[in-house]
Amino acid sequence: MSQDDDYSLLREKRERRIKTIAWIVIVALILVAGGATVFALLFG
Repeated sequence: MSQDDDYSLLREKRERRIKTIAWIVIVALILVAGGATVFALLFG
């Protein structure tokens, strides 16, 4: 393997990890905002 191949594998892993973290953050924000909305509606 050349050095470029090693870096491309690391870059792919890093990009996959960043995408996974981004989706987790998006889902968490949606859930928290939804939960806050429900509490605001219930407890006005």
